[in-house]
Amino acid sequence: MSIAYYKRFRMEIDLDRLPPLGALPEGCRWVAWHPAVLSSHAFVKFRCFRMELDARIFPCLGDQHGCAQLMRDISTRRGFVPEATWLIARGNDYLGTVQGVIDRTGVGMIQNLGVIPEARNQGIGTSLLLQSLYGFYEAGLSLGMLEVTADNIGAVRLYRRLGFRRARTLYKAVNEV
Repeated sequence: MSIAYYKRFRMEIDLDRLPPLGALPEGCRWVAWHPAVLSSHAFVKFRCFRMELDARIFPCLGDQHGCAQLMRDISTRRGFVPEATWLIARGNDYLGTVQGVIDRTGVGMIQNLGVIPEARNQGIGTSLLLQSLYGFYEAGLSLGMLEVTADNIGAVRLYRRLGFRRARTLYKAVNEV
């Protein structure tokens, strides 16, 4: 067994300088947090991450039961922010998910922003991210943060375009077989 190190960026944004929230793509609708949609968040999270590098770094993201446990943990965590936790749906299909929590320093932390592969590059990630950040702002927070794997070029580009700046570079050690 060997250890691999994955470069990750911690990025932050001032919540009083957010770009405006645009319209959702045609046919899409918001689904607000409610405990009844916990399993939907978990399943779409699994669909978003199961084939991605982040599932190697965080194995629970590549496992449907792991995603369900992660959603239970996030939604029952002290600091969970329902106003920053959303799904986007089109018809009966969920296309993306995001969750928000307040960390111990009082910063709004984006958790697991994901869009299913067949719905990417349609503005869904942008909409989810901004909706979550506005939820933090409405909760009285002034700073939003997230972590992203540096090799996820599309996500890093999205975050920079919306005004995020890199605050720190981290390395995640992963045991590999």
